Amino acid sequence: MKYVDEFRDSALAKNISHQIRTQLDSERNYSLMEFCGGHTHAISRFGIVDLLPPNVQLIHGPGCPVCVLPIGRIDMAIRLALEQGVMLCTFADVMRIPASKGLTLQKAKARGADIVSVYSPLNALELAIKNPSREVVFLAIGFETTAPTTAITLKKARKLGITNFSVLSNHVLTPSAMEAIFKRDKDQKVSAKIDGIIGPAHVSIIIGITPYERFVKIYRLPVVIAGFEPLDVMQAVKMLISQINSNSAVVENEFTRAVTRDGNVVALNAINEVFEIRDFFEWRGLGTIPHSALKLSESFSDFDAEKRFDLNYKRVLDHKDCECGAILKGEKRPQECKIFGTSCTPETPIGSCMVSSEGACAAHYSFGRFRNIPVNSAFVD
Repeated sequence: MKYVDEFRDSALAKNISHQIRTQLDSERNYSLMEFCGGHTHAISRFGIVDLLPPNVQLIHGPGCPVCVLPIGRIDMAIRLALEQGVMLCTFADVMRIPASKGLTLQKAKARGADIVSVYSPLNALELAIKNPSREVVFLAIGFETTAPTTAITLKKARKLGITNFSVLSNHVLTPSAMEAIFKRDKDQKVSAKIDGIIGPAHVSIIIGITPYERFVKIYRLPVVIAGFEPLDVMQAVKMLISQINSNSAVVENEFTRAVTRDGNVVALNAINEVFEIRDFFEWRGLGTIPHSALKLSESFSDFDAEKRFDLNYKRVLDHKDCECGAILKGEKRPQECKIFGTSCTPETPIGSCMVSSEGACAAHYSFGRFRNIPVNSAFVD
């Protein structure tokens, strides 16, 4: 298939792997964080780790929207569906995120709540139009990638005069999360030992390159925006190593076929018209981060489910055995969690990182969990 196969060419991947090995400084280690869950999935699925030298380490970041949604926000949606009798609409992965008391939206649906899996907020709006006597709420999640579709849906709802539709917004912002991970303490030490970042693809299509420049200037860490195909990721690794070796820190764009400097102006205008930045928002694993999420602006506040139904957020601690928080910050790997692959699997997720295919634990479970198991010599000729 044109535009896909050429970015999955094994001969080219081996060639880039050779180039990476040639330019490495054998006396140092390179720790690179792929911020986006889409990259995490691609790295595991295509075995990219096996093409890299052992002193190049890829570390998972918090760029999975399902993974970073805290328990309290899911609890809020469950209370809304069970106690207020609304028709709650959201994406399929969100239905399985573990919440309090062993509940998920899926289990709340089994208890009688009217919860519907949809492909987009426009589907939820269509349900509101078809059911004028029901209150329909769309539980919105995602980074800057999905925020424009929510904004466009709300603009359409206003234009059509729909009054039984509202949004419970959980849209979060990428640059704020990046800063939270690398925020320096009084001793000017970063919270995670990272040498460079593979920047997100879809988010960057929307926001462009400029938002990362402030981050790079403050933290002196190189960022390379990369696509999701194997050659994209390999080339981004090569570009980052080149920057690290030369002690430089700039934003580079590997994904030039889709990402521009200024991003998608139409999408950004829609976001700015409908949303405003929250003062604070809790992220699973990262804690409360200032100016890191979106809420509906005053001009669209009549569509705000939190105001319409007088919802209050209550913070809930994660499962005591779950290491999702440390994994999202790049401090631990999935296999270092003691419940990984035992009580916590994609079929029975205890932590949010095991729910979505973009989650680090789910990706590692599906494609990489046997990689680090020692081979028993008794079974080797």
